[in-house]
Amino acid sequence: MSNLRHITLPKGFQAAGVACGIKASGNRDMAIIACDRQASAAIVTTRNQIVGAPITWCRQILPRGFGKARGMVINAGVSNVCTGKRGLVDARTMAGETAKRIGAEPQQILVASTGVIGHPLPMGKVKRGIAAAAKALGRRRDADVAEAIMTTDTRRKSAVVFTSIGGKKVTVAGIAKGSGMIAPSMATMISAVTTDAVISPAALGKALKAAVGGSFNAVTVDSDTSTSDIAAVLASGHAGNDRLTASSKQYRKFAAALSEVCGELARAIAADGEGATKLIRVEVKGARTDRQAEIAAKSVANSPLFKCAVHGCDPNWGRIAMALGKSEAKVAADKLSIRIGETLIFNRGAPTKFSAKSVSKYLDSDQVDVVCDLRLGKGRFTALTCDLSREYITINADYHT
Repeated sequence: MSNLRHITLPKGFQAAGVACGIKASGNRDMAIIACDRQASAAIVTTRNQIVGAPITWCRQILPRGFGKARGMVINAGVSNVCTGKRGLVDARTMAGETAKRIGAEPQQILVASTGVIGHPLPMGKVKRGIAAAAKALGRRRDADVAEAIMTTDTRRKSAVVFTSIGGKKVTVAGIAKGSGMIAPSMATMISAVTTDAVISPAALGKALKAAVGGSFNAVTVDSDTSTSDIAAVLASGHAGNDRLTASSKQYRKFAAALSEVCGELARAIAADGEGATKLIRVEVKGARTDRQAEIAAKSVANSPLFKCAVHGCDPNWGRIAMALGKSEAKVAADKLSIRIGETLIFNRGAPTKFSAKSVSKYLDSDQVDVVCDLRLGKGRFTALTCDLSREYITINADYHT
C-alpha cells in the first residue's frame, strides 16, 4: 500500500485497487472510486462504432453525457467488447455489485473495462474483486487504484491541480491509463477525475468536453481508436463554493483547472508509449458504397496493431473489429462478419468457436487474406498492405541518421 494520493484528495472520495485474478500476471486489476454522496457526473466516450458493453452502460445511465453518479468501477485485463448480450449483463452486474456495497443504486455507478477484446469477463473473479475493493476503500490507496487500471502501461499516471473559486479551495485530481491503441477520439485509455467543486451536471459536462478536446483527443501513439475509451469526472460538492453553471463568473477558472489535469494526463499517456515478410489483402464487402468499403479496408490495412498481429501469427481478430469500427464507414457489430482465410472468426456481434492454432498456422504464410462483410450494401474494396516487423522499425529509425 502506498501513501501517494491523488484521486482521493478532493473531499468526499474514497478509492481502492486490488488484484482479483483477471490479469494473468496477478497484478492489481480491479478498482473502485466512490463518493459519499450523489455527485455531479460527466463522461466523454469513444467515437468508435463498435463499443464495449461498459460504454453502452455508461451512455444509458448518462444519456446526455452528464447527470448524477455515486462512483465508478474499473477492471483491467478484459475489455468486455464484442461479447454479445452477456457483455451488457456483466457490465450491469458490475454496477450492481458495486452499488450494493457503497449504498447506492446500480444506475449511479459508472463502469469501465480495458484489456483484450472478445473475451467474456470471469465474473466470479470480478465479483470477488469488487467485494475486496469495496472493503478496502480509503483515502491512502490511490497508487493502488492507478496501478489497477493499467494494462500495457509502464507507469502510473496521475495529476492534481488546486485552485480557489469564490474564496473556497477546490481540488481537481485525476488518473489515467493508456499506452497503446491510442488515437483518442478517444483511444484505449480510461481517465477518472474527481473534484470537490460545487457544479451543475450540465456545466461539468461542458467543461469535460472542452478539456478532452485539447488534451486526450490531441494525443496519438499508433492511429488506432479503441472500443473502450472513457473519460469521466465526478464532483462531490464538498468544497462549498457557490454552485457553478456554464454562465457563472468562476466557471472558466474551474474549466481551466480541469483542462490542466486532463492535459497532464494526456502528456503522460503520450510519453509512455520496411522489413515486410508477408502480403496482406484486406477485402471489405457489403458496405453502403464502394467509397465506404475503401475507407473501412484502408482503416484495417493502416492499423499498426493489426499488422503486428499478422507478423506474430496472432489471430487477434479484435484488432480487425476495432479498426473497422473506428473508420468513418458505417459499421454495425450485429451485422458484421470477419474471416481470416477460410475461417469465420466473428459473426453478427459475437465471436465464433475456431481453432486459434489453425488460424495462427494460416497467418504464418506469404500471403494473408482478411474478408470483412459489413452486410449493409453492395460496396466493396480490397486494400493491400504488409505486416509490421521489427526490421521495419530498425530501418525507419536509422533512415535519416
